[in-house]
Amino acid sequence: MKILVTGGAGFIGSNFISYLVENYDDQIINIDKLTYAGNIDNIKRFSSLVNYQFYRGDIRDKKFVDKVLDKDVDYVVNFAAESHVDRSIDSPNQFIKTNVEGTQVLLNRARECNLKKFVQISTDEVYGSLNDKDLFNEDDSLNPTNPYAASKASADLITESYYKTYGLPVNITRSSNNYGPYQFPEKIIPLFITNILKNKKVPLYGDGQNIRDWIYVKDNCRAIDLIMRKGKVGEIYNIGANNEKSNLELTKNILKIMNKSNSFIKFVSDRPGHDYRYALASKKLKKELYWSPTTSFIDGLKKTINWYQKNKDWWEESK
Repeated sequence: MKILVTGGAGFIGSNFISYLVENYDDQIINIDKLTYAGNIDNIKRFSSLVNYQFYRGDIRDKKFVDKVLDKDVDYVVNFAAESHVDRSIDSPNQFIKTNVEGTQVLLNRARECNLKKFVQISTDEVYGSLNDKDLFNEDDSLNPTNPYAASKASADLITESYYKTYGLPVNITRSSNNYGPYQFPEKIIPLFITNILKNKKVPLYGDGQNIRDWIYVKDNCRAIDLIMRKGKVGEIYNIGANNEKSNLELTKNILKIMNKSNSFIKFVSDRPGHDYRYALASKKLKKELYWSPTTSFIDGLKKTINWYQKNKDWWEESK
């Protein structure tokens, strides 16, 4: 198989390539613009592989996409995205350009190829905030509340339209919050870990009661691979791990594992439009593809902390 991965130098994309390399002999083409979050150091470990190619470029560049997405590619997995909510609030334009326009450029080229599948990587944030005990299902209405989530929801709808209008074989995956190695230290878990390693306090928004479901990145990658190869064409799949934690509980878990007191917590003003809770039902994925997460939250957190402790050179410059 020949698989084109976009955004493969980013956090989830590089972990997905790692999963493919560990489990298959597929030919892998990785394209990435190498923005601040797309780190060349994330993919150096693949450079010697005979079945791996990397091209630096922008998914909004039609000429570039036409060149790298040739007609013998079997699968496209689109991780390429601007993904940080705070940045989208400050500078929404780049999010629309990359997440919406870039996805459409890929879809237009995909129509000209003989793809087995185009997999659009989305997020639980497209559903908006969840305030009760229910879980979001794939057929729930989209209700994004920040520019990042809105841009991803737009890309999802465009991807669906190419299936319904043109018959392009697609899947959309929506996962809960990922964590693990190679995550840029602007996101809460690596930010807090690296702050603590530098003996700095951790900035916790509001009262810390916002809730997220956490999934270890390799469990998400395994789900994406299953969906790519075996998912029903046209379907959307939620990928959740049933690890709901308030941000305060998450922070205390990190501090406990790292043998630090809660005095490291510094409560700061809440960000605009901060959704209260995200949580996903993954019944379709479990029933159709027999997937379930294998990494417990605490075990995954310990692995993640250990990775950042051992890879100070990787994150220190970005701090």
